[in-house]
Amino acid sequence: MEQIIGREVSGAPERELRQLHGRGRYRFRPPRASAQPIGAKREKPVLRVAFSARLRVVPLGRQVEFVLAFHASILENQHIVVNKTLMVEVVVTTLRNAKADTCGGKAASLSTMLRAGLPVPDGFVVPFAAYRAARSDAGFSVPEALREVLARRLAELGDPPAAVRSSAADEDTAGASAAGQYESVLAVHGAQAVAEAIRVCWASSSSARATEYWHHRNSGAVDGDRDMAVLVQRMIDAEVSGVMFTPARPEDGIRIEASWGLGVSVVGGSVTPDTYEVATDATIRRTIVRKTTRLDRDRRGGLTASDVPELQQTLPTLDDAAVTTLTALGRRIAGLLGQPQDIEWAIADGQAWILQARPITASLPSLPAQTTPTEGASLAGSPGAHGVVTGIARVLRGPSDFARVQPGDIVICPYTDPAWTPLFRVVAAVVTETGGVLSHAAIVAREHGIPAVLGVPQATARIHDGTRITVNGTEGTVTAAQD
Repeated sequence: MEQIIGREVSGAPERELRQLHGRGRYRFRPPRASAQPIGAKREKPVLRVAFSARLRVVPLGRQVEFVLAFHASILENQHIVVNKTLMVEVVVTTLRNAKADTCGGKAASLSTMLRAGLPVPDGFVVPFAAYRAARSDAGFSVPEALREVLARRLAELGDPPAAVRSSAADEDTAGASAAGQYESVLAVHGAQAVAEAIRVCWASSSSARATEYWHHRNSGAVDGDRDMAVLVQRMIDAEVSGVMFTPARPEDGIRIEASWGLGVSVVGGSVTPDTYEVATDATIRRTIVRKTTRLDRDRRGGLTASDVPELQQTLPTLDDAAVTTLTALGRRIAGLLGQPQDIEWAIADGQAWILQARPITASLPSLPAQTTPTEGASLAGSPGAHGVVTGIARVLRGPSDFARVQPGDIVICPYTDPAWTPLFRVVAAVVTETGGVLSHAAIVAREHGIPAVLGVPQATARIHDGTRITVNGTEGTVTAAQD
């Protein structure tokens, strides 16, 4: 077999080959591939691949990735038809078999939980290798071979509505959550729609908000491209859903936030959820709020928002049994994954499901001892991120107002979504009218080290643009600044 010396091929395949062969920096034998017809009656030739003896110990999926990395020219040669479908079929993996080095941390943690018997919706993963092959195309087009495999994998699941979500390299790690920075597409049905959702997830790897997030996390250093795997799972039509934080210290309680319908509203901060804190002695402290809207899967496709019936708006979303069930799941997951976890969950037909678990990246402020403003405070909400700061209030209604923000301003807004993340690098604090302390905005505020107060009723009307205010994110209060 021909030696290749001095050829640098970036990424995991090159590094792994050097490890396997140990022949110096760029001296290794890559797999050799060629297209050969089989018989006169075969319309499509197959790809013949020769691996060195050492490479035969590598799992088949990794062998295929090596071929994709080193022989893209053969695969893309328009004059040679090779069996790409077989290649893609091997690369796409079941969720149960997902690994962090090929499918990202989000998929890997779900895989670990699924194998442990936890209630995780089944599915499959389109790993890093497919993204690497697609990113040379500015539009991140999904090849027809992959579309065919998607159709077969979806049929194996019963062709259900699907949740399609990112599982990027460095996402959902102990160092950075990247919460909400990449795209998720819910209520997707059919192979063509799933393929489009995968393309959307791939493209979000280089979005402005993701780039800004990693630029800040890396202290302004230039950051390279990140591999993007994509999860495709059976979607859960939740009656109630939310987020749960397991304790960082043994004496702390588990924090749960919940609202009606799909959890997008809770993690996105567009609703103020009920809050449950379960102490170590199993006592439950509840804060029940009015929940006026919910988000659900539209039976015709996509998501739809609707009003919560008046009688249901102030009802608790969770009873004691549901809180106990979620608490037990949270403790088991934290023990299984070896550290405190930020967990997304859903309940449908009385069954609790785990949708995601990632390491907690910053500590939560304690719940306030009372829900009314403390003495001297003009407004109160939920403590979202530690710290106290004084600055100019800047009332924003949406992204069109971003240009008015100056460094050191305090943003006052109805709610934030991931598109607001670039502001967190320059503002001193954030105050929202809706949202909970476990929402994406609150998580990112804690990672940026800026105070946040969530769920302050009518904050954009009661706080006047241009006034000086003091925000206490540890206690959850907003006061007029004392000159």
